[in-house]
Formats: sequence, C-alpha cells, structure tokens
Amino acid sequence: MEDQLLNAVAWPRLYAFFVGSLAGIILVLAAVGIYGLLSYTVAQREREIGIRMALGAGSTRIVTLVLRQGAALVGVGTLVGVAVTLAGSRVLESLLYGVSADDLLTFALAPLALVAIALVACWIPARRATSVDPIRALRFE
Repeated sequence: MEDQLLNAVAWPRLYAFFVGSLAGIILVLAAVGIYGLLSYTVAQREREIGIRMALGAGSTRIVTLVLRQGAALVGVGTLVGVAVTLAGSRVLESLLYGVSADDLLTFALAPLALVAIALVACWIPARRATSVDPIRALRFE
C-alpha cells in the first residue's frame, strides 16, 4: 500500500520540486538583475549624486532617491507579474497540488517576498551611492 501511495504522489511531488526550484532560481535572477540595473544607474549618475551631495543633500536623501527609483521598477514589475499570474492561474492550478487558482495567501505572500528581496537588492547600490566624493564629481564638471 505504501508503494501505491508513493507512486500516486510521485509526479505531483516532482512537479512541486521543479516549480519550487525554478521559483528560487527566478527569485535570485530577479534580485541580481535589479541589483545590476541599479548599480549601473548609480554609476552613470555618479556626477549628479556628487553634485547633490556638494550642494547639501545628506546620505539619507541620496539613499531615498535611489531606493525610490528601485521601488518604482519593482512596483511596476510586481503589478505586471500579478496581472499575468491572475490571467494564467487556471493553468497553474492544474500543476500545483493543493493550491487553488484564487488562493489569496499565495497571491499575497509571493509578491511580498519578491518586493522584500528586491528592495534589499536596491539597498546595496543606494548605500554605495552615498560614498560618492563630491569634490571628484565637481572636478569633472
């Protein structure tokens, strides 16, 4: 009987493992992508950030500036992702064992986890932006 039970849940368990693994990989890729994009943006705006700091903008203001840009990207991406997921949720329901297409907990926790990880990925370039030397930025102008 145990063999029958293991055979009955083998494929759903395998699907769940692959979906979970892919979700983890996608989460890491999203975080690395957001980090890379914001790092590049901060590097391109180094002069502007240096001038802002020379004119009196504190590190809190600079961090807020970069985090706001990252939060806008994450917000738009999350909204599009939730909309696409809602549209394709019936297909996902057939692949995921025990999760309904309108599972509110899943639709709330998954985007919250993505947003939290993405904002941590935004925090690193934002903190690095505060280390821009205003004198060096003013010399280039």
